[in-house]
Amino acid sequence: MNRHALSLGRTAFFAAAWCLWAFALTDAQTDSRAAQPQSTRHGAVATQNSSARKTYSPDLVDAGRTLFRQDCSFCHGRDATGGETGPDLTRSRLVSQDHDGDRIAPVVHNGRPDRGMPPFDLSADQVESLVAFIHTQQNSTLADSGRGGNGGRRGVDPSDLQTGNVEAGMKYFNGAGGCAACHSPTGDLAGIASRYQGLELEEQMLYPKNAKSRVTVTLASGQTVAGRLAYQDEFTIGLVDASGVYRSWRTRDVHFAIDAPVNAHVELFPKYTDADIHNLMAYLQTLH
Repeated sequence: MNRHALSLGRTAFFAAAWCLWAFALTDAQTDSRAAQPQSTRHGAVATQNSSARKTYSPDLVDAGRTLFRQDCSFCHGRDATGGETGPDLTRSRLVSQDHDGDRIAPVVHNGRPDRGMPPFDLSADQVESLVAFIHTQQNSTLADSGRGGNGGRRGVDPSDLQTGNVEAGMKYFNGAGGCAACHSPTGDLAGIASRYQGLELEEQMLYPKNAKSRVTVTLASGQTVAGRLAYQDEFTIGLVDASGVYRSWRTRDVHFAIDAPVNAHVELFPKYTDADIHNLMAYLQTLH
């Protein structure tokens, strides 16, 4: 997957997930289409009924395995059987109902930013190889344990998150990524690689948990009050000011502006390349 967010992203990085983040294939709608005979230009065996499963050429599966472990294993595990945050794709309804990538491809190309999964800019051949690998893994899992099994969640290997270039990551941090505008390796990020390791670090990079939003409220008198955002709905805005006191107002009586740091991370999802994520992760791993 190519635009990954989660290498922080793509690779075994964003998460998420990220990784948030998710290739949320388990949330896809089911459909009633019956399995029909199919063929593939890569020599797949045509399915004859709903119980027969399509197979793929070893070369295509190997290509998909390499790409998956680079871009997807950070959330979904090295073998697509589930990671720390991503679902087990071998037991996904969406994967089971996918026909030659018709369901998997849109998720890959469009991502699920609301769940920490960035879009990936992959070629048709790359997507085809991913589809081959994921289906092959599903076939193997179902053959071993059947649909009633528990899956084989193996988590994420730390080595999956250590494939980037530190110097390139530092350059991205200080330049195109815009990270230095809000963060400092000697300030808020000092020692971050000691506080978070592996997937946890990547998740913090892609979609920081516990990132506090701040709000500035302008009263009718023109006075401004700033503090940590504590509450917000259609009718009320509340904050905790510098002295630790909670204060709130009716939204119709004031003007307010919210500064949500996590939004800057979300906005990067469609901009990341695989290399950006891996390199940035490599750089952050040096900040002990």
